[in-house]
Amino acid sequence: MRRQPYQLHFNPKLSLNEAGKHVRDGLSTVLRTGDNLWLSCDERTSIERLRLTGPHEFGEHCRYELADLLDLTNEEENVEIDIEGLGEADHYLWIIGSHSLKRKKPDPADADTAKQIAKLAKVEEEASRYLLARVPLLLNPETGDYELHKKAPHPTDPTRTLHAAQLRGTDESNDLLDLLAQDVHLKAFMNIPGKDNGFDIEGLAVAPDGRLFIGLRGPVLRGWAVVLEVLPREDKHGRLRLDVVPGATEKYYKKHFLDLHGMGLRELRQRGSDLLLLAGPTMDLDGTIAVYCWPDALRCEQDSLIGADKLQRLYDIPHGSGATSGQDKAEGMALLDDQHILIVFDSPTDARKPKPHYVVADSFSLPS
Repeated sequence: MRRQPYQLHFNPKLSLNEAGKHVRDGLSTVLRTGDNLWLSCDERTSIERLRLTGPHEFGEHCRYELADLLDLTNEEENVEIDIEGLGEADHYLWIIGSHSLKRKKPDPADADTAKQIAKLAKVEEEASRYLLARVPLLLNPETGDYELHKKAPHPTDPTRTLHAAQLRGTDESNDLLDLLAQDVHLKAFMNIPGKDNGFDIEGLAVAPDGRLFIGLRGPVLRGWAVVLEVLPREDKHGRLRLDVVPGATEKYYKKHFLDLHGMGLRELRQRGSDLLLLAGPTMDLDGTIAVYCWPDALRCEQDSLIGADKLQRLYDIPHGSGATSGQDKAEGMALLDDQHILIVFDSPTDARKPKPHYVVADSFSLPS
């Protein structure tokens, strides 16, 4: 497995959030369109765009605030969408939040032990995480960059207008969560925080026909990971609704169960009729992270049970351990081209940060 480093350069004026965390330290997903690289940090409400500036370097950092493009549910300060998936199809960028609950994190260095133990009993719900949306994505022929818009003419069909839209929801839920709250496999996990093997979305791939494949980091059911397949359609009010999925047992979504040897999904990417999978631990721990290929995933006509013999394990991705425990966690995967993927890491080690506002991502070759 040959590794090719790529340097990602971020604008210092755009790189720190209000808490002082650098965008490079929390990358959660990555997508390539043309010469542009799209990234998100899980503690922000923005999408970051970089541009290819050298053979193995992306820079010219630009930011899009989603509040300017979408109606965000939670208007409080320091809100986070916990963006965990980006996808692209038919002149739209698709965005999905984790849809997960989060448990308070204790600080063992705090002298008030009772207070810190009490934190572990507190579970928070943030409606801003319940986001499934699309935003018009168009190439600017003058600059060569892809740009996001709230509304724009279709580039090839003058009778159509592209506009941003999101899945119908409330301050407490959305249509997807309402369905899954009744699901025989998933309902028991909907009120469990993501880091506790609860419901947690961490991957998105978009098929050319509009179907979305949603990868779950959790739950993992007796070693089997879960991919949901849905079909959003625009209603007369300009909102997204879930349409009937042909062949689905549950009518509005298919369920695919994959034997990833106990790992959950971190990212999904379409490659022809196949899906590339980035898999890793569902719990908050160091553990194996691997890239798989699920052949002909887009051609599954009904709910499926995909055994290990039907999946191709391509290679493992190095991760932090020992002195670097909890660091270099592969979180995002983009197709650089048909033969290469690019991996970005959450909590990168110092070795991945050679200069201020830079971070190193890794490219790997794919089998032909």
